[in-house]
Amino acid sequence: MNVKLNIDKLDLQIIQAMMEDAEISYADLGKKLFVSGGTIHVRIKKLEELKVVKGRRLAVDLKTLGYDVIAFIGIYLEKSNLYDTVAKELKKIPEIVRVNYTTGNYSMFAEIVCTDIQQLKVVLHDKLQNIKGIERTETLISLEESFNRNIVVV
Repeated sequence: MNVKLNIDKLDLQIIQAMMEDAEISYADLGKKLFVSGGTIHVRIKKLEELKVVKGRRLAVDLKTLGYDVIAFIGIYLEKSNLYDTVAKELKKIPEIVRVNYTTGNYSMFAEIVCTDIQQLKVVLHDKLQNIKGIERTETLISLEESFNRNIVVV
């Protein structure tokens, strides 16, 4: 069921501004949007309650921290109805940072972040291959990320 969200142009402007700079103070954002800091606070709380806003994340340069390997794993399931079960098992693997249920060649698509190829090998051979319901996988190693951005909502 598609629920109509009660959000307006100001809500969208707040979301867009905070996606661009999550550290901006409510007071500064209020000045930028010509409303009070209190209004921004109330709107953010409302957006959190509606589950439009799910917290704030710090953008980290993973390579600087020693995470040199990013890989994408196409996962073929034995049966498509095993998605939820397999997704729960994948969530237990800390190197897997994103999982999507997909159409096309793969049943699922996962992103894995590792310090090196040896750690990726351990994830692929010792962890992924032991999950019941996974028929096989195909690994694509990222050579470079050209960009990573949010969508413009306003």
